Amino acid sequence: MDLTVVAYVIYLVISIGLTIWVARTLSRNGRVFIGDVLQGNEKLADAVNHLLVVGFYLVNIGFVTLYLRSGETVLEARGLFEALSVKIGVVLLVLGVMHLGNVWVLNRMRRRGIMERRQTPPVTPQAWTAPAGA
Repeated sequence: MDLTVVAYVIYLVISIGLTIWVARTLSRNGRVFIGDVLQGNEKLADAVNHLLVVGFYLVNIGFVTLYLRSGETVLEARGLFEALSVKIGVVLLVLGVMHLGNVWVLNRMRRRGIMERRQTPPVTPQAWTAPAGA
């Protein structure tokens, strides 16, 4: 079997495995953060979390498959490791950038929610009358 095909198979297995692991980790640990952003609405937090995971899978697995093609033929074990290290390194960087982007957006949403809660009075005034002589 050609070593280029072996490199493709190893690259796909590792990249898709990493994508699944990162998505599950972010989903499990990010659920609390999303719940805070959405002010405790658990049902909406679960829905948003699930949609983020699906989008994460689509973008990352799409990137992994598009980045599969290699311009050079792998002839020896050294070339196999070099090709894999470059491809997997780029996939890891893309996963990291996507994660930072998601955290940045969610943090902005969270900050906006905190500011809106601070501007809203805790209890609406009821039966308020103006002081006498005003």
